[in-house]
Amino acid sequence: MNHIISFILKIVLNRNFILVFAVIMGMSLGDYANYIKDYTIYILAITMVFSTTGIDSKALLPIKKLFKPMLIGTVLNYFIFGTIVLILAWFLMPTKALFMGFVVIVAAPPGVAVIPFSGILKGDIEYSILGVFGAFLASIVIAPLLIQVFSNGAEISAWSLFILMIKLVLVPLIASRFLLYKPVFKYVAKVRGKIVDWGFAIIIFTAVGMNRDVFFSDPLILMLSSIVLLSATFGLGSLYEFFTKKSGIKYDRSITQVLLLTIKSSGFSVVTAITLFGKEAAIPSAILAVIVLLYLLYLSIRLEFKKE
Repeated sequence: MNHIISFILKIVLNRNFILVFAVIMGMSLGDYANYIKDYTIYILAITMVFSTTGIDSKALLPIKKLFKPMLIGTVLNYFIFGTIVLILAWFLMPTKALFMGFVVIVAAPPGVAVIPFSGILKGDIEYSILGVFGAFLASIVIAPLLIQVFSNGAEISAWSLFILMIKLVLVPLIASRFLLYKPVFKYVAKVRGKIVDWGFAIIIFTAVGMNRDVFFSDPLILMLSSIVLLSATFGLGSLYEFFTKKSGIKYDRSITQVLLLTIKSSGFSVVTAITLFGKEAAIPSAILAVIVLLYLLYLSIRLEFKKE
C-alpha cells in the first residue's frame, strides 16, 4: 500500500503532470480563473524569487567571464528567437491583441528551466547560468523598448514597463540572493521546486481558463499560434543543433545554447500579456507553456534513446 501511495505522489508532484493538470483544469474549471487573475502578478513575483535561486552567485565570478555567455544568451533568446516569432506572428495573427501576445513572449526573459534541463540533458550548467543571467538583465531594458515599439497607439508608458520589469525580474533576482544564505537555503531547497511548479501552474490555469472559449470554439487561432511556436522551438532548435554540429561545437555547449534559444518564461509572458493587453493576448503564452513542455520532454526522451 505504501508503495502505491508513494508512486501516486511521485506522479502527482511531477513537474510535467502539474503543468498538464493546470491546462486540463483551466479547460474544465476556467470560470474560476477570473477570481485569480488580479493576483497573478504577486504569484509570479513569488515564483520568480524561488525559481531564480537556481542562479548561483558563485558561478557569476569572476566578472570578466560573464560577458561572452551573457551576450550569446541575449542574442539567442531575444534576437534570433524573436525575429522568427515576430515575422511569423506578423503574417499569421488575425488580431492586434494576439500579435501583441507574441511580442510579450519575445520580450519575456528565458525560462529558468534552462538551468536544470542543461543538467538533465548533459549540457554546460555554468554556461546556462551565465546565459540566463545575462538574458534576465537584458530583459529589463529590451522588454520595455520592444513592447513600446510594437504597441504604437496604445497608452503604455515605457517608464511603467521598465518599472514592471524591475518588479518582476530584478527585485526577485535580488531577493533570491537572501534565500541562498546557507541557514535559510536548507529549508528553501526542500520546497522551491514545488513552489515554482505550482506557481507557474496557477498562472497557466488562469491563462487557459480565461480563454477556454477560444480553445473550444476557435481552432484556427490555436493552429496558427501553434505553427508560430512549434517553428520557434522544434524547428529553430533543430536547425541550430544542425548548425552547431557542422561548426564543431561540442554537445554540452550546443544543447545549452539550444535551450537558451528556445525556452521562454511562459508564466512571465502570461502575466505581462494579461496586465498590459488583456486576456486574448495571453492565448499564445498559454499555448507556449504546453509546447515548451513537449519540447523539453522530446529532448529528454531523445537523449535516453541515444544512451540506449
